[in-house]
Order: sequence, then C-alpha cells, then structure tokens
Amino acid sequence: MDHFEHRDGVLHVEGVSAEVIAEAVGTPVYIYSRATLERHAQVFRDAVAGSGRHHVAFAVKANPNLAVLRVLAKAGLGADVVSGGEMARALAAGMAPADIVFSGVGKTDAELAAGLEAGIGQFNLEVEEEGRVLGALAAARGQRAPAVLRVNPDVDAGTHAKISTGRAENKFGIAISDAPAMFDRLAREPGLDLRGIAVHIGSQLGDLAPLEASYRRIGQLLADLRAAGHAISHVDLGGGLGVPYRPGETLPTPAEFGAMVARVTQDWDVTLMFEPGRVIAGNAGVLLTRVIWVKPGEGHPWVIVDAAMNDLARPALYDAYHDFVAMRPSGTRMTANIAGPVCESGDTFAKAREIDVVARGDLAVFRTAGAYGATMASTYNSRAKVPEVLVDGTRFAVVSERIEPQAIAAAEAMPDWL
Repeated sequence: MDHFEHRDGVLHVEGVSAEVIAEAVGTPVYIYSRATLERHAQVFRDAVAGSGRHHVAFAVKANPNLAVLRVLAKAGLGADVVSGGEMARALAAGMAPADIVFSGVGKTDAELAAGLEAGIGQFNLEVEEEGRVLGALAAARGQRAPAVLRVNPDVDAGTHAKISTGRAENKFGIAISDAPAMFDRLAREPGLDLRGIAVHIGSQLGDLAPLEASYRRIGQLLADLRAAGHAISHVDLGGGLGVPYRPGETLPTPAEFGAMVARVTQDWDVTLMFEPGRVIAGNAGVLLTRVIWVKPGEGHPWVIVDAAMNDLARPALYDAYHDFVAMRPSGTRMTANIAGPVCESGDTFAKAREIDVVARGDLAVFRTAGAYGATMASTYNSRAKVPEVLVDGTRFAVVSERIEPQAIAAAEAMPDWL
C-alpha cells in the first residue's frame, strides 16, 4: 500500500495534489510520501520481529536524502552505508553511530578511520587485508572494531546481472570455501572484534528460494565456525527484497520473507542484521514530469517528457520498468514510446507501452521511483539537478533544491593560461 491515488480525477500524494507541487516547484521533481515510508518501515520491522534479536539498517544508497533518512531514523531504522559520504548523511539525519553498518567492497583507509572515529556499530569486511588494516587502525586508537566477514555463497539470485552480488564471479565478499581459514586468521587480530558473518546476493529479488539457499549455506558456515571455537553473535542477512514495478505484479511480501528467515535461523542464536532499501523506499516516491511534445513516430508516437535519463537512470541502465500514469487520466489509452530530451537513444523510458492518453503540457508520473532514482541522478547534457519534495499529510517541503546549470558551472574554474 502507498499514499499515491487519484481523487476527483487528479493524482494526490497523501493530502496534496501533485499539480500544486508542479506549480510550486516545477518539473521534473521527485515526490516522496512520509506516510508510505513510515508504513513500509513498520511492515518490515513487524515482518522480521519473529526472528528474535535483530537490527534493521536502511540501505542508504537506495535514497540518501536527509529528510528521508530522518523519517526512517524516527521510525526506528539504522543505516547501511557504503561510503564515508553516506555515513556522514546517516549521522546528520540523526541515526545513532551504533546503528550504522559500513558495507562496501572498496572502503578506503580514510573511510575506515572515519568509521572508527564515529563509533559505528559494524564494519562488513570484504577482503582479508581490509580486516588487517582496520584492526591496525583500531588498535592504534586503543579500540577493537566490531566487524563481520562478508561471504559470497555462489548463489544465483535470479535478478538482473548488473544487480547480482552473490555469484562466484561477482566482486563482493570472499568465497565461502575460503571463509573458515580467513575468519580464523582475522579473529587473532587484536584490533578486531570479529563477531560474525554477512551475506547479500543481489537486489530486486522476486523469489525467496535463492535467499533461503544462501542463508542455509551461511547457517552451515556458522556451525563450522562455532565448532572451530569461534564465538559468533551476529549474522548480517543483507537486503534485496524486490518490489512490484508493474501493475498487477506479485512478489514475496516482507511477511513471507520474515517467516522464511525465522524458519531457517531458528537455531542460530544470533542477532540478525537486515539491510532493506528498495522495499522501504521504492513505492514511497514518484518522479513527476511534464509532456513537452507528442511526436509522430514509426509505428507509435513518441511522448517526449521533461524528465530524462539523467533524472531517472534505471531504464537506461537496466531496461527497468516504471509505470507511467497521467495526472488527470481521461479513461482513454494510447500505445506510445516515452522518452526524455537527452541527446542519447538510451534516454528512453518505454517502447510500445499502453499508457493514458497525454498531450503537450500534461503532467504525469513515473511510479515506484523512491529508490535508486534521485540518488543516481546526474547533470548530463548540462541539465539541472532534479529536486526532491517530501509530503506529510496536507503539507509539503522541498527537501533538495533544484541545482541549476549556472550554479554547477560556478564551481568550475578556468586556468589563467587559457
């Protein structure tokens, strides 16, 4: 359930007409619903409550907007971060350092040191040398860094190749066959509190079977590590649960995921860590856009909108589907291609899609755009950086300003020898 619906023929976000936002802020613009974010956070927390001791850390990469993070912090979520910048955002949004998990395959020495300085709750190690560096940095500060070892279980998540992370050929984690010996070596590092293991096999997962298979492999590794004398208190199960992008699409629910986790981990006696991102934020946001032209085309007309691949990159990167819904649908439909104004053939959102009939000047939204939308935006073609708006009941606020090309150019410098 979300809080985007047509009332009296006009699309509303909670109690605010999207037309009002378009008039006040312009287009394109991302719009988020606070009520939807809070509801999704609560649904996920309820779903995993039956698995015993647990911690839920929102994957900041899905949506790093400070206001969004503040909403989720107030809803009881911590943060899963993959850079020093994301860590700084989580802290600025009010997330407790102890509730922050630092993931990522390429953490620099400076980022590791910043995490230690902040006192974050967990480092997810991706390579043995990272553990040694972290341990040395911590020991020099008189600390022991809380850490887990990320394992690659070699399980195919069945998702898009570019968002798969748990196969042997992916760059993430260490081979599960190497884990026992590596864990044993790192556990001897005086600056490390190596307390567990982590796994994450991909994003937008539409089937629980690969997740269950990876968790069972992790469960066996857990037993082997304990048999070798290691105390294991934490297991990070990652995230990746998918959301429906297409009308009528059915995917596993958080409740079904939680029931599977409780069944598989019932004898583990650990604190389980979860890193949901898309399942929290995906359907809590839309990208509002305006039709510039309806251009005749070979076979189907082209609906040219003012949003582009620099605003919403997923269709260009992954051929991803985002439902396109008119602000004031007339009840009539058309088959069209939808594209943006960027000078790339890849700036295409849909081909031969049945959509609401739209004309020049009409408003529409790309749905399920609250995750991996604004966070991946750029200023390609010297376009403005897309703004973001948060709606709370009958009020709204701009939570990230539109950055115009002139402001971006002002940060550049001309050498005196030109």
